Amino acid sequence: MASPNLNGFTTSSERILVIKLSALGDFVQATGAMKAIRAAHAGAHVTLLTTAPYAALAKATGWFDAVWSDGRPDWTDLPATLGLLRRLRRARFHRVYDLQCQGRTNRYFQLLWPRRPAWSGNAPGAAFAYRGPERDRLHVQDSFREQLRLAGIAEVGPPDIGWMTGSGAAPAPRTPYALLIPGGSPHRPAKRWPADRYAALAARLSGAGLTPMILGHGDEEAALAGTILAGAPGAVSLVGRTGVGDIADLARGAAVTIGNDTGPTHLAVAAGSPAVVLFSNESDPALNAPRAIRPDQPVLTLRAPDLADLGVDRVAAAVDEVRSR
Repeated sequence: MASPNLNGFTTSSERILVIKLSALGDFVQATGAMKAIRAAHAGAHVTLLTTAPYAALAKATGWFDAVWSDGRPDWTDLPATLGLLRRLRRARFHRVYDLQCQGRTNRYFQLLWPRRPAWSGNAPGAAFAYRGPERDRLHVQDSFREQLRLAGIAEVGPPDIGWMTGSGAAPAPRTPYALLIPGGSPHRPAKRWPADRYAALAARLSGAGLTPMILGHGDEEAALAGTILAGAPGAVSLVGRTGVGDIADLARGAAVTIGNDTGPTHLAVAAGSPAVVLFSNESDPALNAPRAIRPDQPVLTLRAPDLADLGVDRVAAAVDEVRSR
């Protein structure tokens, strides 16, 4: 028979499910909560339900005994949807921590009737319900802390990607360098500071003795890098050459990161880089800005309703402030 640990949870034969489906920035923000759940259920069998792009990351954390990557079947794909529901039913989870808290995962809870596990999330009827307008006013990390507090987990630390490392395919230069992250979600271009502004900033960074290193993936972000290189020949493009582990490694040695509100920027901050993060009205830094993981890590956010109106002087001044701390 299972015995209780210091947190009041069982230490053997307990089956726990954590749900986090996407996206990169959201996954990074949730790592502190994931680690806390693992610590609270140290002797349990803990499974993560996610999607294919995040399966390898989840396995690398060392926090999960199993990783399921089929967490978001198309609702029109009835065999896949029914297959996931059967899998959830057969697992007989004792407790579920829904860190996604969206309509999809709420439906999973409803569809598990009549044998629903003890559920932590915003689904109506959840055993550890975390609902109400106050939830939507909290920064995502504070929201995770409150959600887990209601489920009996008192200690939740900042994002933790200390386990993340790359292949070494994009080694850091021996000279001081800055990371530039000019891209972002293709369907949300308003979250991007214009590439010509990044070019002007890169030229200033070069003049200050920093090598600008441009990160990104795909043809569209390669084009952004081309614009930056045209205005700052001393910059280096790493577009298409870095996986998430490589970005983490580079961020650990960077003098500063300047980036839009996008996954790689969140990752760089979680790796410990000083940073200036740029927001438009497309997203709210009060709710989801990356936060420093230690007291001596300066992280500034700048916001303009339209990033086209954000001048180079203002960003350069923020970079100087970060570097002077």
